[in-house]
Amino acid sequence: MSVGKRKGVYAAKMKRATHMLFFRRHQKPGVKGWELRKNVGSDYPKVLEVLDDYLKSLDLQVKTVFEAEKTPEKPSLDELDKARFYVTLRGDLEPAEAKMIGWRIDDLAGLAVAISFIISKKGQAARRDVEELLGEKLPNWKVGLNLDRYIRYGYLQQDDKGQLYLDWRTRAEVDQKALIDMLLKSEEQKTLVEAVELSEDEDVAEAEDAEEPADEEGKPDL
Repeated sequence: MSVGKRKGVYAAKMKRATHMLFFRRHQKPGVKGWELRKNVGSDYPKVLEVLDDYLKSLDLQVKTVFEAEKTPEKPSLDELDKARFYVTLRGDLEPAEAKMIGWRIDDLAGLAVAISFIISKKGQAARRDVEELLGEKLPNWKVGLNLDRYIRYGYLQQDDKGQLYLDWRTRAEVDQKALIDMLLKSEEQKTLVEAVELSEDEDVAEAEDAEEPADEEGKPDL
């Protein structure tokens, strides 16, 4: 096959894969690997790699979400066939952009707190515990509404026992490691600021003590 013909074949395959990824065909967005193999060919991983490179200029990416929680280092074709592929944002969402799509900063902060809490509980947490935690960050009337919204949008899922889990959208859109690192760094900075403020308070107290006049012992009465 000539170079020109090969490019034409890949262009057609990339176009087909793009249509499958962008147009929702099931209850959940995205496409299973086996569907891509059936419609694009057994070389669909390479096609997606080329498509991902093309999407960089649009600040988008092809994201792979495997069935297992842990992403395999060198996934097999069978693991890729069972995985689900999405097109997601590559960079960060700016505050102004988040507001345009209906998200307030405190809504996003609440989502980050809920996700990180569930991760810290090894992937599941009781809804009442998450509500109690969010109640420290959000007005009480917003806690239940926001949790329902996170569930409705596919970031969290809830079973009939009131346990919350991470859903497909968190796995597709959220860099969980980066989120935890960011929250840990924020907590470390908060602890450092508190330690500095405490040290400054102690210095002020010591300075005030030093300025108080010493008791004069043995001074004769007038």
